Amino acid sequence: MFACPATDDFFRSRIDHMIDMRHPLAVLASRMPWQEIEARVAQVFSRKGRAGVAMPDLDLFGEQVQRTVVPSNAGRPRVPLRIMIALLYLKHAFNESDEGVVERWADTPRWQFFSGCAYYEDRQPCDATTLIKFRQLLGEEGVEELLAQTINVAVELKLIKPQELTRVIVDSTVQHKAIAHPTDSRLLETARAKLVEAAKDAGVDLKQTFAKEGKELERKAGRYAHARQFKRMKRAIKRQRTIVGRLQREIERKASAIGAAVRQALGDALSKAARINAQSAQRKAADGQPKLYAWHAPEVDCISKGKARTPYEFGVKVGIASTLQGNLIVGTRAFHGNPYDGHTLNEQLEQAAILMQDSAAKPATAFVDLGYRGVDADNPDVHIVHRGKSKRISEQERKLLKRRQAIEPIIGHLKSDHRMDRCHLKGERGDRLHAVLCAAGYNIKWLLRMIARKAVAFLQSVFLCLCELAGLSPKWSPMLRKWLDHALNRPASHLSLA
Repeated sequence: MFACPATDDFFRSRIDHMIDMRHPLAVLASRMPWQEIEARVAQVFSRKGRAGVAMPDLDLFGEQVQRTVVPSNAGRPRVPLRIMIALLYLKHAFNESDEGVVERWADTPRWQFFSGCAYYEDRQPCDATTLIKFRQLLGEEGVEELLAQTINVAVELKLIKPQELTRVIVDSTVQHKAIAHPTDSRLLETARAKLVEAAKDAGVDLKQTFAKEGKELERKAGRYAHARQFKRMKRAIKRQRTIVGRLQREIERKASAIGAAVRQALGDALSKAARINAQSAQRKAADGQPKLYAWHAPEVDCISKGKARTPYEFGVKVGIASTLQGNLIVGTRAFHGNPYDGHTLNEQLEQAAILMQDSAAKPATAFVDLGYRGVDADNPDVHIVHRGKSKRISEQERKLLKRRQAIEPIIGHLKSDHRMDRCHLKGERGDRLHAVLCAAGYNIKWLLRMIARKAVAFLQSVFLCLCELAGLSPKWSPMLRKWLDHALNRPASHLSLA
């Protein structure tokens, strides 16, 4: 399945004969350190010792006799590791879903060449659910390794200077969670439906489920809010709270007569319903008890960034670090609990230093906004520059500070082009994995642009040298350069490195 000159197939054409090998994606496929990536990632897929089976290194009575491995004919063979890694890169680089990336992979020979295939395969590489399991096995350490390798490739191809990695821009944004807008009426109706479902699964018979009345009350509350009839809206929400409270108390009474295991299964649903019922009765959250904004995603925070259009955003705060020149992302991390921006700077710079350790670089200067004030003592090894220090920084740093705004379009591209606008992965772990994978997809797209730009610059220099050797008049040089820029504008996407 992989490109090998010793496995020529007479009846099939090789992918490298079907595609333009000068395309940036084909060039990047040959420049990525695939073997190194697989070696570093493969450790999380190593076979673990099972409980009750003595391991040779840990047994006090000597090495155990190893069982003969008998291959099983049941099940399909595993998908090659390079294909799974390439699918994650391609998904976030080209803004595809799990289902979309495997479908598009089957129709795109260039993607299959990037994944290491020698011959075109008119089939999907795996089921979309396999990507879910693969992400969970990778973990946060594995996806950070994928992001680190994109930084290494940028340095090895000389697309960015290593000294540029020492100056970074750090900012934060909100990664939205895939939840509906959390209104009290919607949350109370969800709590009612989930309580009825949990009681049915536990075998608890309810006198009344309030299904018809609950849906009608949710509809009325939304219409009253739209018509700004807030007294009627509050009466509808009060009736919803009464219904949820009655169901909760009935389940608690009848659950006392059943087994402890069933009561434990009902405990999560009852606690969530109690939180929603209590928070809908008061305007502010209770001390030490954050509000619940989604039944299936209790980790969601309400974050206010001071925007006029979206005053409140529901998700998780994500810190992003990019280079001052070049706009390459060198670190991304999700921070739950809505911390102060300055308190996230230390962890963000620490992650960036770990990801850049193969390039023997670490952040020395951080350009930030005013949200990161007052944390100089927590980061003694990093020089923090923001406009609040305009009288204490040099003239050169004052000029470089104007580049801080360059991270804003990077955040915009992460959300619109690389799937950071809405996270569908489950739990806090899903938020952390999604943030890092979005940055890895951005860096892949960045590498493709830089490869095409470097090829155009090389061809421009060669063409102008040939014009000078041909003895053309100097007055024709600007016209030739303009014509060359126009001619190479579209084909620049399929030119290779020199």
